[in-house]
Amino acid sequence: MSFNIKNNVYWVGKIDWELERFHGFEYSTHRGSTYNSYLIKEDKNVLIDTVWGPYSKEFVENLANEIDLNKIDYVIANHAEPDHSGALPELMRNIPDTPVYCTKNGLKSLKGQYHQDWNFNVVKTGDTLSLGGKDLVFVEMPMLHWPDSMLCYLTGDSLLFSNDAFGHHYASELMYNDLVDQAELYEECIKYYANILTPFSPVVIRKIKEVLSLKLPLDMICPSHGMIWRDHPEQIIEQYLKWADDYQENQITIIYDTMWSGTRRTAEYIAKGIREADKEVKVKLYHLEKRDKNDVITEIFKSKAVIMGSPTVNKGILTSVAAILELIKGLNFKKKKAAAFGCYGWSGESAKIISDRLEASGFEMADEILKVNWNPDNESAEKCIEFGKRFSENFA
Repeated sequence: MSFNIKNNVYWVGKIDWELERFHGFEYSTHRGSTYNSYLIKEDKNVLIDTVWGPYSKEFVENLANEIDLNKIDYVIANHAEPDHSGALPELMRNIPDTPVYCTKNGLKSLKGQYHQDWNFNVVKTGDTLSLGGKDLVFVEMPMLHWPDSMLCYLTGDSLLFSNDAFGHHYASELMYNDLVDQAELYEECIKYYANILTPFSPVVIRKIKEVLSLKLPLDMICPSHGMIWRDHPEQIIEQYLKWADDYQENQITIIYDTMWSGTRRTAEYIAKGIREADKEVKVKLYHLEKRDKNDVITEIFKSKAVIMGSPTVNKGILTSVAAILELIKGLNFKKKKAAAFGCYGWSGESAKIISDRLEASGFEMADEILKVNWNPDNESAEKCIEFGKRFSENFA
């Protein structure tokens, strides 16, 4: 599959309908994904990125139907991660002398992964590559989301090839933002930002302002994953600026795992207290054992406050709770409040463990930690409800 985007620019990537997990099973892709590769046919012919390795032979065969491979003058590697560069070895076997343009860190990554000494050309912000009547302008984007990342802009056609920025994991044969379900598109965009780009929010703001300062006309944004932004492409830029600015909604998310339903019942009583104190706030509960971790992270990203609980097991916490805490630590959330609770039979360390780890991850913690012995009785249930009320009224 290939199609014309604008004038002499073509999409030559791969739609992956079957993809369920990404980044070594760290990211769920409920709606599949795309690996977007772009071909520019001007006086000079340029290929921007390839696709993931498992589809390399299919990609090269399809590309050869679109253009004589020997007529590709330049290959641009905006990002060296294998979902972008995986088909490079197969492609370069056919055109081994074709120049490959990347950043300095991109050179390190590509050599480190593929152990090939291709005809590399290192570029930096402000460098240009002439295609005849049009130019490609390069902008380094370190830590969005790898140190090697960059984007490039095609003058004349006003197309921004934005790499992982403004992307999302969403498979569709429609391939344009205005043609797909808007609610689904938004869900995948905010999930992508929450799980991948949150730690780099200060860089996001700085780099977007840097690109905007160039005052380049913008007709489309062509990311490496998901739909091409052709209808009001500035909308996703504006959304990124909101998300990068310590984003939160009027939402409190309660996250827990449970052994014999004691922690679940505790969570539900806490939620009841929050709702009684504040009818306007959204309260969401997530049982970690039964929920996708990346969807939960997205809800944490949206929340102004989080309450997390686990039973005590071997003087510790359940592994699902430990895992989400490890994810949270790496994402570096800002300006969010939290509290911890736990249900226990004998020793009761879990709530303190959760509280300490959330605090170490940058959350502002409530002074109160809730511990419930065994399965909540009527007295304990009232204690949980009051805990929820106090958290909502005095802290969140």
